[in-house]
Amino acid sequence: MRNLLILTLGGALLAQTPAPQQEPQDDSTIIRTEVDVVNILASVRDKHGALIANLEAKDFAVFEDGKQQPIKYFTRETDLPLTIGLLVDVSGSQRNLIGVERSAATQFFSQVLRKKDEAFLIDFGEESELLQDYTNSVRLLTEGLNQLRVSSGVGGFGPGPVPTVGQPRGTVLYEAIYLAAGEKLRTEVGRKVIVVITDGVDEGSRVPLKDALEAAQKADAVVYSVEYSDPSAYGGWGFSMGAGGDSALHQLSDPTGGRVYRVGRGKPLDAVFKELSDEMRSQYSIGYTPLNPAKDGSYRKLEIRLANKDLKAQARKGYYAIKPEARTQ
Repeated sequence: MRNLLILTLGGALLAQTPAPQQEPQDDSTIIRTEVDVVNILASVRDKHGALIANLEAKDFAVFEDGKQQPIKYFTRETDLPLTIGLLVDVSGSQRNLIGVERSAATQFFSQVLRKKDEAFLIDFGEESELLQDYTNSVRLLTEGLNQLRVSSGVGGFGPGPVPTVGQPRGTVLYEAIYLAAGEKLRTEVGRKVIVVITDGVDEGSRVPLKDALEAAQKADAVVYSVEYSDPSAYGGWGFSMGAGGDSALHQLSDPTGGRVYRVGRGKPLDAVFKELSDEMRSQYSIGYTPLNPAKDGSYRKLEIRLANKDLKAQARKGYYAIKPEARTQ
């Protein structure tokens, strides 16, 4: 049976919309150990875009708000538990793509999940719905993927208000990310990843893009966006223009240390998933105790510099110094 995501935001989210970032339940700690440690996951590529997986701690320098921080922990990331939230766009514009998404995602889970890893599956159109909760079973995830159905038109899966002409609900992309981060990943530990397959168009979310991004940052989740669009759904023009598409996906992914992958004629969805799987298994985990110990809820900017100037690090751009009382939420 399909489990309706408590996440539908029908009434609960509206009750906290004035300032979601100030609500205790949205303030999740980035620090998961008894000692205050900020953890950063980084991927490194050369100037040709190839992943580099043989660096050492001495090759990295970490800066917080412009001040270098002493690296306390360092490891090449291959075995730490990984939690993946796969979010699949099932709005009307994706009607012709769902079959390919289902097949490629099944293969992706088969490739990337290991014994200590878990994943969950959410689809989103008019509402967000949990198709499969946390599991390590590729079989159960495949069964969830087999439930993907187009969601378009008035109605939806949840008890939210009827859409209006002024605010149609057709693709609640920002809502889905906000909820996956805040409700599913916020209290998890280890590496946390949101993979979202979408054309990047949001229509009707009750939260703005900035709140979706903040929820991901506070959950310490990396957002990988897979831009997959059907040109025929937009009169043959495709979508990556105007308010949405590629620009919105970069705004969601880049600050968290993720990337935007674009499916095209030369790169099918299964090839994108293969690249994503390789990146997840070629990361570095860097930990440090901030020289600024204040937990004032402020946003701290992060920068990673490499000794080899021909290499480029991909990591989150900052974190929230969460107040101690928020950790008990």
